[in-house]
Amino acid sequence: MPTPPDSWPIPEDALEEKFLAATGPGGQNVNKVATAVQIRLDVFALGLAPDVYQRLKLLAGSRFTADGEIVLVARTHRTREANRADARQRLGEMLAKAHVRPIRRVKTKPGKAAKARRLDGKAARSDIKRGRGKVSFD
Repeated sequence: MPTPPDSWPIPEDALEEKFLAATGPGGQNVNKVATAVQIRLDVFALGLAPDVYQRLKLLAGSRFTADGEIVLVARTHRTREANRADARQRLGEMLAKAHVRPIRRVKTKPGKAAKARRLDGKAARSDIKRGRGKVSFD
């Protein structure tokens, strides 16, 4: 299986961006310029496989809306471009993570020798505890 990319490509027609007034660094500039970006990804436009869709829904958590959109807000940087790049990067990483199929755990049983060691240990411990009983002076 090939190694998945760090970031998954996102088609432009599945995205919707809106710029908001940000909080955080920027001084008085924060009050004047809408630098934070709210990005909405229409998951149904991606045409994902059902298992990938379920993993993406779990990864998105509360950011996943009832309409099948993922809403991310990026406001850590002072410029629109940096916040836009940050939001797209985070979305791409989330999509890449959803495409990674988890490795199934193979159930194993303990071998005969391991069972015998366990039972021997239990018997030895039982003998030790049995020896702690009341002493009778007959």
